[in-house]
Amino acid sequence: MKSESNISKYANILTTETADLNSDLFAEWLGLRSTSKVILSEVTYFTCLKMLSETLGKLPIKFYQNTDEGRVKAKETKVSTLLSVRPNPQMTPTIFWTAVENNRNHKGNGFVWIRRKFVREKYGGRIETLDVWPMPSDRVTILVDDKGIFGDKGKFYYQYIDKYDNETYVFRQEDVMHFKTWLTFDGYSGESVQSILKSTIEGGLESQTFMNNLYKQGLTASMALQYTGDLDPGKMKLLQDKFEQFLTGAKNAGRIVPVPVGMQLQPLNVNLTDAQFFELKKYTALQIAGAFGIKPNQINDYEKSSYANSESQQLSFLVDTMLYVLKQYEEEINYKLLTEEERLEGFYFKFNEKVLLRADSKTQSETLKNLVQGSIYTPNEARDLLDKPKNEFGDKLIANGNVIPLEQVGNQYKKGSDSNAENSN
Repeated sequence: MKSESNISKYANILTTETADLNSDLFAEWLGLRSTSKVILSEVTYFTCLKMLSETLGKLPIKFYQNTDEGRVKAKETKVSTLLSVRPNPQMTPTIFWTAVENNRNHKGNGFVWIRRKFVREKYGGRIETLDVWPMPSDRVTILVDDKGIFGDKGKFYYQYIDKYDNETYVFRQEDVMHFKTWLTFDGYSGESVQSILKSTIEGGLESQTFMNNLYKQGLTASMALQYTGDLDPGKMKLLQDKFEQFLTGAKNAGRIVPVPVGMQLQPLNVNLTDAQFFELKKYTALQIAGAFGIKPNQINDYEKSSYANSESQQLSFLVDTMLYVLKQYEEEINYKLLTEEERLEGFYFKFNEKVLLRADSKTQSETLKNLVQGSIYTPNEARDLLDKPKNEFGDKLIANGNVIPLEQVGNQYKKGSDSNAENSN
């Protein structure tokens, strides 16, 4: 505890936050933000965050052990119960992983603090994991002890400022699980999609703002007021306000507007079709979705999709997008939450990605039937996938009687095979 106290006290010497003239941080210091604060209101960006975070949140995490007989379900431990039942007193596993994945995608990095304590025993003691907590990424700073100030040169520390009590905490790298986006150039931290596609996402926001303003005006285009003569600025402003009062807004749609003699209203039509507004908006949406690895049908673009095509896109989403994410999560979880002894004994955590590929009941039944008859699944393993109770006779592999081992192929044609078969019966 004394060592961690010293780390917290002198953490400011581990890093100095700097920014060049072209960086976003320098612009923020000047009070200028090039990225909108309401970036989540861009519907495609929001949909992509929702899709990725909900996908991770709905995947159950399993605890296995590799043995000489193959992979088996491991006996539950305190840590496995935390991950599958209640990571901390305030969160379910679904909400916990959703929060981590949201931070990882939106900010580029997701951080999880592992709260541990030392339990004294008669001879020595042991480290016990109490719970795990996601830390908002914008409250975390990565510190690197590149001078070996605290003994281990190059070791990482994570400085966290709690948003509730404003206290500063510094955690060792062993006590923090760090999940990054795929876009990292130093391997220490990830870059967020919003920072890379800043101009594209801002373009989507501007198009949505334009549509919102158009609706507020009652889908009424701008107009030019033609008149002969000259008006002072005050009367011109008064005349402008009068016409805006009668013309703009949904409540004024279809109303008759009186125009004084000598004046003429000329609409300045905005033709969205000629401007290819919707085509450009759709193209922008596909660009943002592609950067996240989201397929077109997942952002409700079914123009080139069919039922079979959508199913293949779901498989492609798992292979092209989620497998990388899941592999990274599993590697970090297994390294940080399991002891070296447990890893050597073959214990590991794994997300059950098969829930993403659940087929319709007919296809699922035929698949399980073939797997059982092909001696790949036991009947009880197939029943477990259907949430059915075990049968006392269902733990043995079964096979069609016409199937024989490969090394026995051709024996039936040898001399005396029939008599041998009769004798064996």
